[in-house]
Amino acid sequence: MSTVFVFNGPNLNLLGTRRPDVYGTTVLADVETLCREETTRQGLDLDFRQTNHEGVLVDWIHEAGAAVKQGTALGAVLNAAAYTHTSVALHDAIEGAELPTIEVHISNVHGREEFRHHSFVSPVAAGIVVGFGVTGYALAIDGLVRLRRPTRSV
Repeated sequence: MSTVFVFNGPNLNLLGTRRPDVYGTTVLADVETLCREETTRQGLDLDFRQTNHEGVLVDWIHEAGAAVKQGTALGAVLNAAAYTHTSVALHDAIEGAELPTIEVHISNVHGREEFRHHSFVSPVAAGIVVGFGVTGYALAIDGLVRLRRPTRSV
């Protein structure tokens, strides 16, 4: 069975308590459950992770890229959080690992502070899901599947 990686960046461990007016009250464990339900529905395995450390995300991207090349993974859903707006390293890792990636954001970053309007991830992402709350994770997984399994009707 093929795996979908879901990587979460800094402060997402605080989901449900940090800025519930922006990010809602759902906790990260519930997001993992949502993702597991979607991957199970799609006949896939899930590898769900969160870190506050940029270098760890880079290592995970390399790992996922290798798994895609080995044929054991479809790609990744990435909520890079604040690193979206600051990390050339994540951009270069996704590009270098040739990792099919769907960028996801819980809030509509384009309706927020101007510094959140720029993403270093977007230019190397296969797709972007923004502003659908935590439901965006399931949408991103479905989008990844549709992009990576072209025989499935869109």
